[in-house]
Amino acid sequence: MMATMSKLELPRPTDAELAILRVLWERGASTVRQVHDVLSRERPAAYTTALKLLQIMTEKGLVSRDETDRTHVYHARLTEEQTQRQLIRDLLDRAFAGSASKLVMQALAARRASPEELGEIRRLLQSVESGRREADKEPPQDDREDSHDRD
Repeated sequence: MMATMSKLELPRPTDAELAILRVLWERGASTVRQVHDVLSRERPAAYTTALKLLQIMTEKGLVSRDETDRTHVYHARLTEEQTQRQLIRDLLDRAFAGSASKLVMQALAARRASPEELGEIRRLLQSVESGRREADKEPPQDDREDSHDRD
């Protein structure tokens, strides 16, 4: 699974590119006009700006373009979750020297989490911890195969 993820790694999107990706994640496949209409609700921008950004994003591999019809339709290449994980890995490496605990501590110190978010964090931690306990119960697959090869 991890090897597959590294193949999907794409350049880090800029803030403007992330805004477009959010539209594509929320709406699904969209035309330049549809992306522009959504973005214009928050900040007025020219249609050509959205078009140029989508062209750049296509070159970078952040989006794919379906040219089957006269009106091109754009799709995000990675899911929102995959992009978030890629950005977090980058932030972990650059700002926290790979320390997940430091990242989490700073995130919780920077912005108060709601009771619902804290409950979700607790559930996630319990899930990760129980997954580790399960993994500790059986030896890794490779170790078992190695013991057979030596006999």
